[in-house]
Amino acid sequence: MDEDQSDCYDAIKAAVLMKFDVTEESYRQRFRSIAVPAGETVRETYNRIKGLYKRWMRPESRSKEDITVGMNLTTVGGSGTRANFFTDLGKNVIVVILGISINSVNAVMVQTFTRHHLSCLFQILRSNPRYILYFHLVLNDMIQLTISISLYMFAFALGSIPVFICLLLILPAIISTINTPLNLAVMATECFMSICFPLRYNNICTVKRTYITIGLIWAVSSLSVLPDVFILVATEQQHFFLSRVFCESDSVFRSSYSKEKTNAVHFFFLVLVWLVLFYTYFRVLLTAKAANADATKARNTILLHAFQVLLCTMTFVQPFLMQLLRNLVPQGPGIVSLYFTTFVIIQIFPRFLSPVIYGLRDKTFRKYLSRYCICVQTPAVQ
Repeated sequence: MDEDQSDCYDAIKAAVLMKFDVTEESYRQRFRSIAVPAGETVRETYNRIKGLYKRWMRPESRSKEDITVGMNLTTVGGSGTRANFFTDLGKNVIVVILGISINSVNAVMVQTFTRHHLSCLFQILRSNPRYILYFHLVLNDMIQLTISISLYMFAFALGSIPVFICLLLILPAIISTINTPLNLAVMATECFMSICFPLRYNNICTVKRTYITIGLIWAVSSLSVLPDVFILVATEQQHFFLSRVFCESDSVFRSSYSKEKTNAVHFFFLVLVWLVLFYTYFRVLLTAKAANADATKARNTILLHAFQVLLCTMTFVQPFLMQLLRNLVPQGPGIVSLYFTTFVIIQIFPRFLSPVIYGLRDKTFRKYLSRYCICVQTPAVQ
């Protein structure tokens, strides 16, 4: 806070509220994750819930319609009328269809990669770091997409679930979400190595080092969320893990330390991944110009990496983005549609791009994919 504003009551009040995270959102989260501690009477619980509700909804300054909309945004289905119920049901059907379709395509990619009877294909794909990284990306996307859509469906069907179940679901979702941009950064680096250091490529990018790199990706992603688990166990009482909450990260990891740590980690990964992408792209560009060679495909691949990473790293800035959009979009059904749109763009659409960019665009993989499809169809015809 600026020292010149130290004699201004409104400025001091705003600074104190910001410092201790006293906002409508914090009261909403506390209201939704309410738990009854041992020894608390019914009257005490009622007064506590009533106080949280008043601080969250501020009923004295809002109409009944505004309160209804605000409550419906975080309840089951997000709707209070029959028409809205079917609208939300339609959105959930769209999400499920998209998820099944993308995972089905990814499953075909995985089958193509792991078919042992296609010995030539097996040797080519399993001995190439590029295809190994792509295979890991596809598997990671399938895990992330399945868990994300499951959480989306739980929010619609159940509203709230026990904390310990939410924790078991949300941890692999967070880890797999962080894995994606890190994996894409490694793939961009592999592409850069093949163009800029073609003679040393086979010595640097080996199969063993590729698997070690994948292990490091999982280790880094896991370590980034592990402090949140320690803080959760250290700060929350046992009854909290048995209470029911709306399953999202902020509802489980409620400590201000966790939020600050998460913002710092996301900012670090955001900067790291984009620095890698910018560096590899311009090095490939300069190398191609110096050699008077055509590296259009490599440059385009890295640009597609960047586009997909842009969508994936939007997860890191999603809280700030949602806050900005909430200020721009009026309260009402538009907010519900906004949440649906951001979920599709940030969580689903990048997973749709993976098989298109790294599978179907690759001539070698596309050739063997067509052979695999023919092998599958031939017995069925016979």
